[in-house]
Amino acid sequence: MSDPSVAAIPLRECGQGLVDVRAHGLKADDRRHDPAGAFAHVRQGVLTRLLYAQSLLPAGVLLLFVEGYRPPALQRRYFEKYSDELIHAHPDWSAAQIRAAAGRFVSPPELAPHSAGAAVDVTLTDHRGRELDMGTRVNANPEESDGACYTDAPGLGAEARTNRTTLTTALSAAGLVNYPTEWWHWSYGDRYWALKTERPTARYGPVELP
Repeated sequence: MSDPSVAAIPLRECGQGLVDVRAHGLKADDRRHDPAGAFAHVRQGVLTRLLYAQSLLPAGVLLLFVEGYRPPALQRRYFEKYSDELIHAHPDWSAAQIRAAAGRFVSPPELAPHSAGAAVDVTLTDHRGRELDMGTRVNANPEESDGACYTDAPGLGAEARTNRTTLTTALSAAGLVNYPTEWWHWSYGDRYWALKTERPTARYGPVELP
């Protein structure tokens, strides 16, 4: 996400509002719950596509919404925290190396699709609400998972690979794009989406929850 080609995409903010997915038929997990309920919000265009993706899943399989909107100040804290972890682990790295490595897992605050209400972290459950085997937990970083957090990571078990394929097929058909270092991270309308889909501009930029 720290790639200059992402930052180079122009933004043409469409002004579409944030909506709470819990009021529109999606199951939201509470692991990222905050007092304002910001985590459960996304832009209307993202919600529409998530609901369509839900309709494409096999019978008995459901989307579990983990996190959507992330206030810019919170995104900045996440980025700085992970950068500090990398500095501790790699004291010989330059500032540029730290920023590039941090940006593979946590978006730089000024580019973060979560802070635009454009990105979602999702997984799958069965009809009883039990999370399916996806190979790693949601938000596992590359160091912790030995790279298994990458969407197309080799060496996954057959069940995890099948479940990732199910998730990818539905969300891709609905028009969202995946950030390939995180199987759970999907977005629509942000700069990364525009780059991957060869759109001239992004639709959603950083926004504050009303």
